[in-house]
Amino acid sequence: MNRPVNKVAVIGSGIMGSGIACHFANIGVEVLLLDIVPRELTESEKAKGLTLDDAVVRNRLVTDALTRALKSRPSPIYHPQFASRIQTGNLEDDISRIGEADWIIEVVVERLDIKKQVFEKLEAHRKPGTLITSNTSGIPIAFMCEGRSADFQAHFCGTHFFNPPRYLKLFEVIPGPQTKKEVLDFLLSYGEKFLGKTPVLAQDTPAFIGNRIGIFSIMSLFHTVREMGMTVEEVDKLTGPVIGRPKSATFRTVDVVGLDTLVHVANGIAENCPKDERHDLFQLPEFITHMTEQSWLGSKTGQGFYKKIKKEDGSSEILTLDLNTLEYRPGRKAQFATLEQTKPIDTVIDRFPVLASGKDKAGEFYRSSFGALFAYVTHRIPEITDAIYKIDDAMKAGFGWEHGPFQIWDAIGLDRGLLLVEACGQAPAPWIREMREAGVKSFYTVREGATYYYDIQANDFRKVPGQDAFIILDNIRKTKEVFRNSGVVVEDLDDGILNVEFRSKMNTIGGDVLAGLNKAVDLAEKDFQGLVVGNQGANFSVGANIGMIFMMAVEQEYDELGMAIKYFQDTMMRMRYSSIPVISAPHGMTLGGGCELSMHSDKVVAAAETYIGLVEFGVGVIPGGGGSKEMTLRASDTFRKDDVELNALREYFLAIATAKVSTSAYEAFDFGVLQEGKDVVVVNKDRQIATAKSYAKLLAESGYTKPIQRTDIKVLGKQALGMFLVGTDSMEAGRYISEHDKKIANKLAYVMAGGDLSEASYVSEQYLLEIEREAFLSLCTERKTLERIQHMLKTGKPLRN
Repeated sequence: MNRPVNKVAVIGSGIMGSGIACHFANIGVEVLLLDIVPRELTESEKAKGLTLDDAVVRNRLVTDALTRALKSRPSPIYHPQFASRIQTGNLEDDISRIGEADWIIEVVVERLDIKKQVFEKLEAHRKPGTLITSNTSGIPIAFMCEGRSADFQAHFCGTHFFNPPRYLKLFEVIPGPQTKKEVLDFLLSYGEKFLGKTPVLAQDTPAFIGNRIGIFSIMSLFHTVREMGMTVEEVDKLTGPVIGRPKSATFRTVDVVGLDTLVHVANGIAENCPKDERHDLFQLPEFITHMTEQSWLGSKTGQGFYKKIKKEDGSSEILTLDLNTLEYRPGRKAQFATLEQTKPIDTVIDRFPVLASGKDKAGEFYRSSFGALFAYVTHRIPEITDAIYKIDDAMKAGFGWEHGPFQIWDAIGLDRGLLLVEACGQAPAPWIREMREAGVKSFYTVREGATYYYDIQANDFRKVPGQDAFIILDNIRKTKEVFRNSGVVVEDLDDGILNVEFRSKMNTIGGDVLAGLNKAVDLAEKDFQGLVVGNQGANFSVGANIGMIFMMAVEQEYDELGMAIKYFQDTMMRMRYSSIPVISAPHGMTLGGGCELSMHSDKVVAAAETYIGLVEFGVGVIPGGGGSKEMTLRASDTFRKDDVELNALREYFLAIATAKVSTSAYEAFDFGVLQEGKDVVVVNKDRQIATAKSYAKLLAESGYTKPIQRTDIKVLGKQALGMFLVGTDSMEAGRYISEHDKKIANKLAYVMAGGDLSEASYVSEQYLLEIEREAFLSLCTERKTLERIQHMLKTGKPLRN
């Protein structure tokens, strides 16, 4: 259905409304954000002599709400300039402007009476055929559109974004009684392709899919915790990254979201789902009731399950709520033998059989929670959705789970999962037994690179819809593998394009990865047309293997270290100067060496959520894999457009010296890591590898020619070096940087100035790489550099010394 969306009207500017407005602005859509008119003046407005008729007063609520949203962290907007795409107004003076909108989204308070009043006003100005949706988190869609026109009802449904809209991918689409099928199909397609979401079609049932399963999981855990006598720390240890869930795990997540929000949704499910077979679990435990009464709601009230206090010496301490005494106490470290057994297992999905077999309290906890979850999700089909993959998609996209309930069950095994269900006193839905009796032993299978799910109605496997636009590396790795070593897997993406995928811990770049990159180029040059460097891990790459660098430096193996750094540089140059196009596909953290690799590709296809930068200063060195050279080259290329050459060079210098990391791919264009006209951004990360492949194929078919190494890089010599040295002297004198910071900065200055050349000159890339490598190695001999690297290895945080 060809339905362009050029302008969206968002009604309600609260946290969700402003967040949704910002995300549409992120993708280039013009937004009209409206809210109600204030009924009283503030003291400040009175002092200024303003009246309720002044425009600044009438738009105060929407203006203040959007301002707060834009100042919040993490930011709802990809780039500050994108906020200019949002216009604001109020529901009295500006309501007629919704007639210009292609899509109207209601995001007002969760009260049916207020929503119906708003819809009545909107219908008077809405153009026939315009999409109109509600962001309700649970009010029945059928109730909201009662009394509206046939055209309104045909184009009306629920579109439930999860908070924060920029970061959480779940987009639930809930049809009303009269919603046209083509409207639903359009919204599902638009959500995936343009908004970068995981769209899920849900039934019009309380809390829809994500919150129904998610809140059950949390409420079930609350009851389990008390029964097993577990602590807050123990639960957060067991329900975080070890099982592929956010670091905030359970109790920290509740503190961030707000206990009152969770209680509101749980009460709504308890009230509106009386026939739910686990209805009892939605009754609030005593400790939750007590916390609510005391307004211990989490971050918004200063205390929840955790409480941050200031000690007498001025330092901070985080206290933990004792669930038995309901008093705060110092935190305690949680340790479990079962978790120790999973440490050698890097892939989360492979940990579940081990976790469910644990002999300690952790194993007991996992068996109880998995059994309850497995039973519950079987009974929600077809109540809340007609397909198992929609439940898994909702939990992954809405709650940040790496794997959904049915995927976890597949990892543990169907029969083993049934035993867990029975052990916790529950029974699965009848269709599970029927499925097992039919000889089906899993919920998913992979065929020819595509994922198939067990369709309950058909009693057979069906292809998960929407995969044709994606390349799922997990699905093709076994059948399309061309080469493998301990650091990479090279896969054939078809159409003459290879992909090289990092498989090291946190995708760090060490000798095995570098060897794999070189092998991938060899293979591509011999038998293929192009190469993509991409993976689908949590992060593209956190950089070079600094543990290896630390060991060589400690052992004073400087010749070996020099050779290792040269090998890194040579590999980056191989990416740039091969006979086939190389496309990098960064996402998430793309730091240090990961950034250098991206900068040496022919083209970068970056996910919007890419946090990229040269961060080597944090461990006491300069970028040594070609990053310092490349930033000097890129600064030189701007000299032709900028008469103030020193100022341009300084901006590139500061990007490295301040270890600047972008908060989105769009921001990376500002400091030269990504380049306008060459690199591109994709909003939906699931499309990234396929998009990168298409660009590699396009470049190859357009007649790709191996580039010629640059010998025309203008460096400014002593003029630039003097400017930098004066700057670092003054920064140290003002105690803004340490003596060692100054030493690192001066080394970088030497490289980016091209050395101490007496005048501006033109040099080659190889010349800059050599002085970059010399500077890097000299810093590796410094005790304070080794202290910084050691601190980073231990804590994951930079040390200022």
